[in-house]
Amino acid sequence: MIRFPSRLAVSLSLALLTVSLALAADQFSGKVVAITDGDTIKVMHQGQAVKVRLYGVDSPEKRQPFGKRAKQFTASLAFEKMVTVEVKGRDTYDRIIGEVILPDGHNLNHELVRAGFAWWYERYAPNDNTLSELESKASEAMEGLWADSNPIAPWEWRKQSRDRR
Repeated sequence: MIRFPSRLAVSLSLALLTVSLALAADQFSGKVVAITDGDTIKVMHQGQAVKVRLYGVDSPEKRQPFGKRAKQFTASLAFEKMVTVEVKGRDTYDRIIGEVILPDGHNLNHELVRAGFAWWYERYAPNDNTLSELESKASEAMEGLWADSNPIAPWEWRKQSRDRR
């Protein structure tokens, strides 16, 4: 006699499969094909280069002091490397917001803050104690942008730019 699984067993299996697929959709791996600026990269995903905005960090703008160095730092760690993007959501520009894990296992978001090439963006990652601690240590050690006598956070820089228009 052939025994077929019960409806409950089939339902549970389908539920587990659905949850597994949903979790898998929360991350993807791909090659970094472009560096837009210190906190935005393009990663290949399903045959397209998609913009990924780094979660919880804000690097200096391109024309801002340390903007070019932040972009160079990001490029030195991630350009043409296979990375894993842990998706946190999307922003108002429809960019993926995520944490980027480098081939060596390090977190790009953390490395930017540790080296002083990004601020902890507390507004969007209010409970991220790791970013808070890394920023404090970088500031105390006067790493990167913290060597500037009066570093201006990018969100303030952008506001000043809008006010000048």
